[in-house]
Amino acid sequence: MSFENKVAIVSGAGQGIGLEICRKLCAAGARVILNDVDAELAAQAVLELNNAGGVCIAVPGDSSDLSIIQQIVDTAVSNFGKLDIAIANAGITLFGDFFSYSPEAFSRVMQVNLNGTFFLAQAAAKQMKAQTSGGRLLFMSSVTGHQAHRNLAAYGMSKAALEMLARNLVIEVSRFGITVNCIAPGATATERTLEDPDYEKTWARITPTGRAGTVQDVASTAMFLVSDEASQITGQTILVDGGWSAVSPDPY
Repeated sequence: MSFENKVAIVSGAGQGIGLEICRKLCAAGARVILNDVDAELAAQAVLELNNAGGVCIAVPGDSSDLSIIQQIVDTAVSNFGKLDIAIANAGITLFGDFFSYSPEAFSRVMQVNLNGTFFLAQAAAKQMKAQTSGGRLLFMSSVTGHQAHRNLAAYGMSKAALEMLARNLVIEVSRFGITVNCIAPGATATERTLEDPDYEKTWARITPTGRAGTVQDVASTAMFLVSDEASQITGQTILVDGGWSAVSPDPY
């Protein structure tokens, strides 16, 4: 799939799945605006991508901050003249027992996962609509939006909401040539999850394919959904979970 002359923005992309999506987009010829709340991570990621021959610009900041969202979109347009792809990858996981979960933790999860995605989609879609050339919106859900997972009530709730957002936006954006989809990763080996030394072993045992997912698994799915080849796919969620949600054994 070629992404020559395409312009993409990816939030939460300093490492993990987001960075791998940026890596694949750059390798395929896209110009990429990379956002991460950690300015140092964002700078390191952009340096790596540009040194590998990519064209990438960092816009650090909180992806749920409306001014940062607008800055991300404006940076794409001011540097490359347009916006074709917006991937709302940024998210936050705050584990906690339902009976003692705090309002502060709940609000932060909803702020990042829902507000950040909704308003990035809104700002990007406005730009795509004005360009009259269509575009691609992609949200990052989770298998926990489909299956109950201990200590993740708020997080799972937020991810299920993103999938409904994608379905609803079909009504709003399709007439402008914009598609909107979700990916719901299952257990995926990233810098964060691998802080648990038993993570890969546990998920390999209970995942039908016999392994935890990789960032490449998720990024490859993302590349298809934001490509020209996926122009008739919209309002959908693809689970990338090695079949775990079909059987759903509890990792605990």
